[in-house]
Amino acid sequence: MLPILDLASKDLLQMLRDRKTFLFLLLMPVAFTLLFGFIFNGAAQTDTDARLPVGLLNRDQAAPLSLGLESLLSSSNVIRLESYEDVTALEEAVIDQSLAAAVIIPAGYGDSLQSNLPLKLTVIADPAVPAGLSAQTEISVAASRLNRAIHTAQVIASQGRASFDAALHDALTAWQDPPVHLALTQSQTTLAEPGEPPAPANNFAHSSPGMILQFAIAGLLTCAQVIVSERKNRCLQRLLTTATSRVQILLGHYLSIFLLIFSQFAILILFGQFVLKLDYFAHPLATLLIALTAALCISALGLLIGVLSKSEEQAVTYALICMFILAGVGGAWVPLEFTGSTFQTIGHLTPLAWAMDGFKNILVRGLGLTSVLLPAAALLGYAILFLGLSTWRFHRSASA
Repeated sequence: MLPILDLASKDLLQMLRDRKTFLFLLLMPVAFTLLFGFIFNGAAQTDTDARLPVGLLNRDQAAPLSLGLESLLSSSNVIRLESYEDVTALEEAVIDQSLAAAVIIPAGYGDSLQSNLPLKLTVIADPAVPAGLSAQTEISVAASRLNRAIHTAQVIASQGRASFDAALHDALTAWQDPPVHLALTQSQTTLAEPGEPPAPANNFAHSSPGMILQFAIAGLLTCAQVIVSERKNRCLQRLLTTATSRVQILLGHYLSIFLLIFSQFAILILFGQFVLKLDYFAHPLATLLIALTAALCISALGLLIGVLSKSEEQAVTYALICMFILAGVGGAWVPLEFTGSTFQTIGHLTPLAWAMDGFKNILVRGLGLTSVLLPAAALLGYAILFLGLSTWRFHRSASA
C-alpha cells in the first residue's frame, strides 16, 4: 500500500506544478459554464411564445357566437391565432409549415349554432404531422366547448332562471377556470402561490455538469503526460527492478488521477451550488455517487491514454480527441433530448451521456438516489473496461 501512496503523491506534485492543470480543471470549466449558461438563457428569452401558430379567417365577424369561438381559441395554451384575409395565403402557409393549421369560420356560423343544423368549421391541417394533429385537436375542443356552453345556456334560459346571454357568459367563463388543473413543473421551477408565475429553471443546469465532465477529460492530458514522462525518463524501468509490482505502479498512477479529478468535481459542484444556485445538494448521496463513479471512469480513461501514448504529443492528441468526441456525442454541449432517437442511442454508447443523465436527474428532474443507480452502474462498467485495457496494455509494453 505504501508504494501506491508514494507514487500517487509524486504524480500529484508533478501535475500540480503544471499550469495547464489549473487551466483545464478549474478556470476553463468555470468560464465555459458561464458562457453556455448565458447562451441557453438568451435562447430561452427569444422564444417568448411556444404555442403552435394557427391561421384564422373569420367570415362571420358580426356574430357574437363566432367572436366567442375566436376568443376561446385565442385563450388556448396550445395554439396562437394569426389573422388572415385570404384563403390562398392561408393554405400556402399550412403547406410550407409556417402554420401548424388553419381554421375558417364560415359566414352564418354563429347564428347556425342555435339551430339544429349548425355549420361546420373548415380546418386545414396535416394530421400526419404532430403539430397539425395537436392544432386540429385543440380547435375541435374549443368548438365543442362553445357548443356545450350554448346548449347549457339554452336549457337555463328555457327554465327562466337567467337570460340566454347571461347563462352563455357564465358557461364560457366556467371553461376558463375549470375545477381541476393539470400542471407540469420542473425540479428547478419553484411552486408559486396562486396567481404568481413560477420561477424559471436554472439555465446552468445543463452547462455546469457538461463542462465539468468535458474539462475533466481535457485535464487528462497533463495526467497522461506524467505517465509518458516516467517512461521516457526510464523511471518506470527502475521501478520495475524494485519490489514494487506492476499492479502497484498502475494503482499509484490511477489513484493520483482519481484524486485530481474528484477534487475538481468537488470544487466545481460547490461552485455550482453556491454561486450558480444549482441544487446539487438536494440529494447529496445521489450527487456523491454519480460524481464518484464519473471520476473513477474518467480516471481510468486517463490511465489508458497514458499507457497507450508513446510521446507527450500523443497524450495531448488522444486526450483532446476523447474530449471532443465524448463531449459532443455524449450531450455535454447540447442536451440529447433535443436530438433524434438514433443520436440518443449512439450518445449512450459513451460514458459522458450516462454521467449527464445522472446529474440532470438530480438538477433538472428533481429525482433522488434511485434515479442515478443505472447511470452509476454504467460508469462503473466503463471504469472497469478502461482499467482492464490499461492493465493489459501495460503488461504488454512492460514485457516488450
